[in-house]
Amino acid sequence: MITCEFENGNSTKNLRHVTVEAIIEKKGRILLTKRAKHLVQGGKYCIPGGFLDKGENTKEGILREVREETGYQARIIDLFQIVDEPNRNDQFNQNVSFVYLVEMIKQLSEPDNEVDELAWFTLDKLPPGRKIAFDHAKRIKKYADYRKNKFKLPVFT
Repeated sequence: MITCEFENGNSTKNLRHVTVEAIIEKKGRILLTKRAKHLVQGGKYCIPGGFLDKGENTKEGILREVREETGYQARIIDLFQIVDEPNRNDQFNQNVSFVYLVEMIKQLSEPDNEVDELAWFTLDKLPPGRKIAFDHAKRIKKYADYRKNKFKLPVFT
């Protein structure tokens, strides 16, 4: 949980935070990262992403998160979805998520210590839902729907 501090010295944990997420597809497979065991929902798969840092916009944030969690330099294709639903399943802090379609360009390093494994899955052979962290299975399903019936982006939920 993140604590926010205000100019008047007060603090709260009741604010919603901004996260960025990346859907990365290559040759019909989607990239998932396996969260390190020491993290919340460790050992589960998720799409790369994380919290937006102070001083960066969502585009900068997703490129940084992809680089940190995969080791790859990337390029944004499009904004796919904005998730602002306050009653998200399994979300203890009600993040507002900006989900981008991203293409990997070249490997620069190894993944950081938040990732135990990078794994590529076809959209019809994903890990079981209980092995996917947070509510990322919903994002992946929406992306599979988009692949079948290209609809206008971004999607708002």
